[in-house]
Amino acid sequence: MLAGAAAIAVSWDETAASTATASFTVFDRTVQFTQLEFFFAGVATGAVFLLGLALLFAGLRRSAARRKQLRATRMEARDRVAQLEEEKRELERKLEATPTTPAPAPAVDRDRDGVDDRDEPTGPHPRIDVPRQSNDQLVAGRHQRTVDSR
Repeated sequence: MLAGAAAIAVSWDETAASTATASFTVFDRTVQFTQLEFFFAGVATGAVFLLGLALLFAGLRRSAARRKQLRATRMEARDRVAQLEEEKRELERKLEATPTTPAPAPAVDRDRDGVDDRDEPTGPHPRIDVPRQSNDQLVAGRHQRTVDSR
């Protein structure tokens, strides 16, 4: 409210604003401002400064949130690794506690006769009888094969 009152007082005081001037030299150039122009230049400078501060704090807030998320992810990964290591140690203890007996090989019985095929002789199976064909025929066309005598 005090800044608003000061702005109103400077803008309504036309005699002071019109008679008093301030001159500044920047880079070998002289600039003259009235009191009102000088006030508004200060307001613009303050606004730019506040905008810069707002951008700075927004960047700090965003980077702090990113660091917090990264820290949480790292802690979660450490916890998961510790849990997996504990499971590994538990499985190793169980493995040491169990007797080591070789597991029987699975039975292979492709012809389904109740006997493991590895125990059977390697010759032809006695139950399988393959009939011999006396004539040689093409199956797809059902034509007899003839010898070309040209």
